[in-house]
Amino acid sequence: MGVLGRREAELLREVVGEGDLLGAYLHGSAVLGGLRPDSDIDVLGVVRRSLTERQRRALLRELLPLSGQGGYRYVELTVVVQDDVRPWRYPPVCDFLYGDWLRGDFERGVLPAREVSPDLAPLLTMVLQGDAPLLGPPPAALLDPVPHADLLRGITAGIPELLADLDHDTRNVLLTLARIWTTLSTGEVRAKDEAAGWALERLPTERRAVLARAREAYLGGTGELGEGARGCAEAMVEAIERLRTA
Repeated sequence: MGVLGRREAELLREVVGEGDLLGAYLHGSAVLGGLRPDSDIDVLGVVRRSLTERQRRALLRELLPLSGQGGYRYVELTVVVQDDVRPWRYPPVCDFLYGDWLRGDFERGVLPAREVSPDLAPLLTMVLQGDAPLLGPPPAALLDPVPHADLLRGITAGIPELLADLDHDTRNVLLTLARIWTTLSTGEVRAKDEAAGWALERLPTERRAVLARAREAYLGGTGELGEGARGCAEAMVEAIERLRTA
C-alpha cells in the first residue's frame, strides 16, 4: 500500500494522541482493486473516546487545505469510538466524518458531529475485508464483523438520498447503486467499476449504455453520460427492492 493514507493516519495520531488512537485503516478503492483517477483516500480511525471540540477543529484545520488541493487526492476520514461499534449493534454511530462534499459546511464553521450512520456497516465491512492497517493492529483485533442482515440494511438506507442526487452527481449515484445491487446479491463489497461490470450483465439491454459510460468515466474516460440515467437508476432500484423483499 506504500504511504497512501499514512499522512492522514499520522495527522489523526497527532491530534488525538497515541494513547487514544487504537488503529487507522485504509479502505475504499485502494483496497478494492486499486485507486482510480478520481478515487478518494479513504481512512478509518478507531479511537478510545469521543473527540473533543478542540480535536475536531484541529482535524478540520489540517484537512481543509489538504484534501483535493494542489494535486492531492480528496480525503475521506471517518473516526469511530471502539465502544460504539464493538460489540456491534445497529445502527452504528460515527464520531467524526470529513468528506469534501461537506466542505461548504465546514468552511462556514460547522463541526463534524457524532451521529447515527448506517453507512458504517459497509464501511467497516470494507475495512475488515481490506485488512490494510496504517497504524495499530489488524482491524479484526478492534472491530467485530458486521452481520449480513445489518450490512444489507446499511447499504440500502441511503437510497432515497442517492436518488435525490442523481441529476447533479449522476456518475457516482449510478455506480453506487450498482455496488448496492452487487452487495445485496453476492454478499461482497466490490470496487465500483467491478460492481458496474456485474450489473451490466444483469440489466435490461436498453438500460446498459449509460451505466457503461459511467464506468468508463470512472476508469478515466471522458465524455458525457448522455440520456437514460433515470431509467437505469430505476431499473437497479427495482432489482434491489426485489432482493430486499425476497
